[in-house]
Amino acid sequence: MSSVDDLVGHLRQWIDSAAPGTQLPSSRRLVEQYRISPVTVHKAMDILKGLGLVESRPGSGTFVRQQRTAKSLDFTWQAAALREAPPRVMGLSDPLHNADNTSIAFHSGYPSPELLPLRLIRSALNRVTRSPSLADRSPSAGLPELQSWFAQELAHRSPATISPPMPRDVTIVPGTQSGLVAVFRSLCAPGQAVLCESPTYWGAILAARQGDVRLKVVGHDSDGPLISDLGTALRTTGAKVFYAQPTFHNPTGTQWSLSRREEVLEVIRRHGAFLIEDDWARDFAIAEPLLPLAALDDSGHVIYLRSLTKSISPAIRVGAIIARGPARDRILGSIGADALYVSGLLQQVAADVVMNSAWKTHLRHLRSQLAQRRDLLIAALSPLAPALSLVHIPAGGLNLWLRLAEGIDEQDLASRCSSRGTYIAAGQQWFPSDPPGQFIRLNYSSPAPSRFHEGAATMGEVLGEILR
Repeated sequence: MSSVDDLVGHLRQWIDSAAPGTQLPSSRRLVEQYRISPVTVHKAMDILKGLGLVESRPGSGTFVRQQRTAKSLDFTWQAAALREAPPRVMGLSDPLHNADNTSIAFHSGYPSPELLPLRLIRSALNRVTRSPSLADRSPSAGLPELQSWFAQELAHRSPATISPPMPRDVTIVPGTQSGLVAVFRSLCAPGQAVLCESPTYWGAILAARQGDVRLKVVGHDSDGPLISDLGTALRTTGAKVFYAQPTFHNPTGTQWSLSRREEVLEVIRRHGAFLIEDDWARDFAIAEPLLPLAALDDSGHVIYLRSLTKSISPAIRVGAIIARGPARDRILGSIGADALYVSGLLQQVAADVVMNSAWKTHLRHLRSQLAQRRDLLIAALSPLAPALSLVHIPAGGLNLWLRLAEGIDEQDLASRCSSRGTYIAAGQQWFPSDPPGQFIRLNYSSPAPSRFHEGAATMGEVLGEILR
């Protein structure tokens, strides 16, 4: 027996076959039977109580609880009340679906827990929960020390000729997904066009729908957006915003060249537009990432999104938007209308982690781990060519982007693989317009790299069946 979850699973099976009122084995017996600690038993019992499966009777023990009889619930009235679903509503994306612990989860959008700075998080929580300011409300724009850290991180990368951002230019957000919605709403009128690459981050497609803006695609090559296309689109669509991920693009893992970054920034300035730079993967660099475009701009054209959610923990949803001028004030107002302020507790934990001297050590170690996992997954997938072809070997990020051979349907492949315990993400959700083919995205930072070859073998079996 290795964990609380394992014990909960065993006891749930036992409870399913037991009559209501049956007494569970004592804690001492469970400790002896499963060779686990009393603490593990106590935690498992708390989970079972929270699920409503058992109840404690003081002086008697723990018993199977009488379950309420399930009744048929009628929600048909809501069809008339809700009417037609608004176009901004879309289903849950593949990367957000949970897989059980026995599955191979290539579909996830987050790194495996063992790649996170868990020791730093525990130390931070221990310090923060003893802080006298624990119960204080955070300032609307964020904790000053965290604002300063984000501003200094970008300032350290800025050339001497560029005036660096100030802490007041930083707005702390409860995850950059909600921040992206706020940016679209703040900078764009309803129905206005926003330019983007294709494919692009599925969350940006969702944010565009939530913000009631229309995505228009700009062509690209291996160096980044096509400058002629970008200029034409800004001139003809009325767009004043270009959303992009110049560094370790999600899902492809590509990175704009330095010369293309400078060219894009020049076009944005010439047209009096904004570039939303989503720098989500800076902490997941395998090779040294290039300068953010925000580090090259001090005239307010670049709105910079920087997330810590994936790199610290999905449980600590903290990110930042760095914007200058009236745009900053408008974005802050939009965020405040939605969330009022970000949890001071989460901000203090995030600040404690990134300001710890061990944070940079963690990132250096993470870099080598990501490189090993990326290479391991590439090697595991190589026998599947030409049914699967790797579009690009990423120098950072978390994902591999693969094109499927003619005649293979991505949804069919994903469905068949998931039924066999291997979860992959179908590529359609990353396209704001018609895709040029069938694609899948695989997360090489997912748990259990020792099972990468097993997952690849499952995909190979399914591909063989489809191509027969």
